[in-house]
Amino acid sequence: MTTEEERRKQHRHRHKQRVLRGIDDELVTEFDTAARQAGGDRSTVTRQLWEWYVGRPDAELPKRPEST
Repeated sequence: MTTEEERRKQHRHRHKQRVLRGIDDELVTEFDTAARQAGGDRSTVTRQLWEWYVGRPDAELPKRPEST
């Protein structure tokens, strides 16, 4: 049987979570859909944007999905 501490460790996030406030649910849904259409996910696209914004070497803007 697992101890309480072992159980807590099993349910911890692997990476520290970041919170973005003031983003409405409709925009989140559209962003998730667009990220999937471009072959990524919300975390990947956000990380690419942040890396590009701060000017990290070799950082590029993430690919956007084709407009419909």
